[in-house]
Amino acid sequence: MYDREARFKMEDTMNAARIEYTEKGVMHAASRRCDIVRISMSSATLAILTQFNLPKQFYLDIPDARITKVGCLLMKVNANNTVEVRFLRLLTQKELNKIFVYSTHPAHRDYVLDIRA
Repeated sequence: MYDREARFKMEDTMNAARIEYTEKGVMHAASRRCDIVRISMSSATLAILTQFNLPKQFYLDIPDARITKVGCLLMKVNANNTVEVRFLRLLTQKELNKIFVYSTHPAHRDYVLDIRA
């Protein structure tokens, strides 16, 4: 399924995010802090501060941009505490612009939020 999707260009960014998932079945909800270091409409690379067992499916919240509950699928775990994830739905261009507005990356210094949209 994923090999037939269009590839979107990954852009460098630096946003705080939160991973939310359930532990021990449905009984215990857990959340961990992470940073988004690269993002596109269909995938992202997350930097995790501490090592922990990440489930195959989880939700990603980006509180600064007010984007909640983006379903994610774990694709690859790298040795340098980064993970590559695919989104279960495509992010819209409006959501990507909100993420870039609140990014602390130097490439997004001139992004402004369009309040009319």
